[in-house]
Amino acid sequence: MNTRHTGPLAVLTSLFFMWGLITSLNDILIPHLKALFSLNYVQAMLVQFCFFVAYFIVSLPAGRLLQRIGYQRGLIVGLCTVGIGCLLFYPAAELHAYPLFLGALFVLASGITLLQVAANPYVTLLGAPQTASSRLNLTQAFNSLGATLGPLVGAATILASADHAAAQSRAETVQGPYLLLATALFILAGIVASFRLPDARVIERSGHRRDTLPQAGSHRLWAHRHLVLGTVGIFAYVGAEVGIGSLLVSLMSDPEIAGLSHEAAGQYLALYWGAAMVGRLAGSALMQRVRASRVLMTAGLANVILIGSAMGLGGPAAMWLLLAVGVFNSIMFPTIFSLALEGLGELTSRGSGLLCMAIVGGAIVPLLQAVLADGIGLLMSFSVPLVCYLYIGWYGLRGYRPMPPALQQPLRHAPLSDA
Repeated sequence: MNTRHTGPLAVLTSLFFMWGLITSLNDILIPHLKALFSLNYVQAMLVQFCFFVAYFIVSLPAGRLLQRIGYQRGLIVGLCTVGIGCLLFYPAAELHAYPLFLGALFVLASGITLLQVAANPYVTLLGAPQTASSRLNLTQAFNSLGATLGPLVGAATILASADHAAAQSRAETVQGPYLLLATALFILAGIVASFRLPDARVIERSGHRRDTLPQAGSHRLWAHRHLVLGTVGIFAYVGAEVGIGSLLVSLMSDPEIAGLSHEAAGQYLALYWGAAMVGRLAGSALMQRVRASRVLMTAGLANVILIGSAMGLGGPAAMWLLLAVGVFNSIMFPTIFSLALEGLGELTSRGSGLLCMAIVGGAIVPLLQAVLADGIGLLMSFSVPLVCYLYIGWYGLRGYRPMPPALQQPLRHAPLSDA
């Protein structure tokens, strides 16, 4: 690795860690706010809806903002926006207003979206193109580390404090943790501002990063069947992962499953995210010998079996089976992402933007699962992520295959229903 990039990469890695931690804290907020405001599952899942819908709304404006002000300033604006979102938790708790919590989450998530749009490509640009995947995997591993620690931090602060607080002061248990996060984010923004990071726009314009393999019909993004199906795959994956993580604490607290306290369940939730970190390392090594599509198919079907078994067995076994889903989640996002972009040539950047917008699945799918949880029961609601993983398994089997160039031209005028 070029030593002049070591400092900037370390700063960027810290950003991945921070937004991983903050995102996984939502899984602690959901049972906390559900109990605090006496919400049903659909109302509680608005936490994830307001958070992940920001990806859909903010992604394209964020990209335009980066072109105007540059990647480094974009990172600073993103960090400050996340910090402001954390600060808004204070008046939301003080006024005991659930809509204000949702508004704070949207602001916070808007900042994280800007960080994601800036940091992911920035990492790939800081160094040799042939090692870009390695650098991104390293930073993503720290994202998983943050996601693993988030539930532990939330269980030890928010949930533990709420268990011992008077009813009227339970809302205020979020104030301390989020004030500390805001402080850390503003400090981190100052550190980013103090670095002289290379201008990624100059690197992009230098030409050595541009794709050189445009294919027939490449001027029509939607003509690439494997990209369209991969976009659905990202939607399904993020939705399934978020839906499971959001409801696991409530499920593990169910007397018919494990009967854990919210604090103890929050600590066990760290295993779900930690398993994803371990699985990412193992999957990266495995894919050096086995085709990525085959690994994706196997992981999708493994999760179908795990969730189906959990729904059939119930009890403590269901808890452990659902926690194990995290192992196979690990390789899905980067694998679907890379398979969907294969062969796009000059459309790669636009395809990447389309895939990032599909992260809105984290807003829609958990809401659908919550509707089932209120209607037919919490454990049975996991049939929603089961269907998502069934689709992902199919994508790894057949859907990932790019359509031959000779067939792309007719596809431009044909409906996509035959996909």
